[in-house]
Amino acid sequence: MNLVELTERLHAIRDRNDWRQFHSPKNLAMAASVEMSELLEIFQWLTEDQSRQLPADQLAHAGQEVGDIVLYLLLLCSELGLDMNEVVRSKLADSERRFS
Repeated sequence: MNLVELTERLHAIRDRNDWRQFHSPKNLAMAASVEMSELLEIFQWLTEDQSRQLPADQLAHAGQEVGDIVLYLLLLCSELGLDMNEVVRSKLADSERRFS
C-alpha cells in the first residue's frame, strides 16, 4: 500500500469538494472515532465465534468501515505533519521491544 499515493488521491477528493475547512485535527479524530463506532456496531451482540465468521455482506460492511477509519487517519496524519509509515513503524518497534 503506497500511503503517499493514497494520501494524494484523498487530498484531491478533499480539495475538489472544498472539505479542507472541516478537516481540523479535532474533527478528523472525531470522525475516525465515529467510524470506529460504526465498525463496533457490526460486532455488537455477536459471540466470539460469530465475530470471526461474519456473513459476506457484514464482512463487506466491516471492510468499508475499516477503509473509512484508515482514510481519516491518513488525513489526520497529514494535518498534523506526521508520516503514517514512520509512526506505525515506530509503534511496532516499541511493541516488539516491550512484548518480545
